[in-house]
Amino acid sequence: MSHLQPVRGTRDLIGGTCRRFRHIARTAADTAALYGFEEIETPLLESSAVFLRTLGETSDVVSKQMYVFQDRGGDEITLRPEGTAGVARAFISEGLGQHLPLKLFYAGPMFRYERPQKGRYRQFQQFGVELLGVDSVQADIEVIAAAARVLRALKVDHLAKLQLNTIGDQESREAYRRNLVAYLRGHVAELSEDSRARLEKNPLRILDSKDDGDRATLRNAPRFEEFLNEASKAFFARLQDGLSGLGLAFEIDPLLVRGLDYYCHTVFEFTTDAIGAQNALLAGGRYDGLIKSMGGPPTPGVGWAAGTDRLELVIPELTPAPRPVSIVPLGEAAEREAPALGERLRAAGLRVDIGYGGNMSKRMKRADKIGARAAVILGEAELAKGVAQIKDLRQGTQREVALADLAKELARDD
Repeated sequence: MSHLQPVRGTRDLIGGTCRRFRHIARTAADTAALYGFEEIETPLLESSAVFLRTLGETSDVVSKQMYVFQDRGGDEITLRPEGTAGVARAFISEGLGQHLPLKLFYAGPMFRYERPQKGRYRQFQQFGVELLGVDSVQADIEVIAAAARVLRALKVDHLAKLQLNTIGDQESREAYRRNLVAYLRGHVAELSEDSRARLEKNPLRILDSKDDGDRATLRNAPRFEEFLNEASKAFFARLQDGLSGLGLAFEIDPLLVRGLDYYCHTVFEFTTDAIGAQNALLAGGRYDGLIKSMGGPPTPGVGWAAGTDRLELVIPELTPAPRPVSIVPLGEAAEREAPALGERLRAAGLRVDIGYGGNMSKRMKRADKIGARAAVILGEAELAKGVAQIKDLRQGTQREVALADLAKELARDD
């Protein structure tokens, strides 16, 4: 019988990898808190309608990548493929509109049926922030500044470039849509099957296509900047001025867009050359139409999400975890005393491992295997005298210490 394996596109996070993931999430959370963001945790399971309304039935995420199933009650449920839609749903269902402006951050697993590759999994981790209720460009500047500070705190800012673009307001988007459709109808034979379907339902989603033929056709398509009205140009100019005022360097990428109708004005990504094809570490934008599209009140919003799996590939090595102390009890009396001794040492903030069985040689090998810095050897003779032997496993020295002074001595040696 074959051994059971993780589901394709998923993986076990063990030891040091878990520690790096936890470091990323904690660093991002601490940084978001500096800007006044409060944590929200939405369910992994949502009604499929949450994503059908927000991502749209013609998007790749909905049509090809979502994990959808019927539960035992007959409801159609989806494992969340991204975080923003769940936050928007919570905003409506929990009546959070009375608390505007609202700053929220989230972290956790998302699920998409994609072809696994480096930095891309079917269960993946994200950290994101959402700022709701502010239509001013100051909100865009602040969330991008927060993103830059997260990358700086993780010591990967030198690997990341800020790519920036605008997709204008609704008036600008409508003008662009008309011209884009006219152009694409003249090249419909060159489009993929998916894009031909989108041409009638939502042509802006064609801009998100990864098909090589579509990308070639789009190279000569009209550009958003040609159809921006004065208000949209002014918004983008204030954004650039604000980022420059903070000393944040950026590049304008006219091909950087969001095909979904509820996006407007700002779109941005922090990209890197350090991890191959999956080069976006963090991406976001303004989505003033999202909450209204879900049946809520018109509420402006701007936010971003970062890929924890990708960040884990590029963050520097962490400072090693403190090395533990190993208690090596010898004899029945010492075995009985060891758990209480371990608890006293842990109460003093020391990391403690107890050798559970075997002779002294086997227990000392266990101490070496876990990287212990010292072994606390406790036998019947030591117990009778109220002492223990501390063996420094780095230097090979050994000394006798009173049990009452053990925690202080070990803390001094750390």
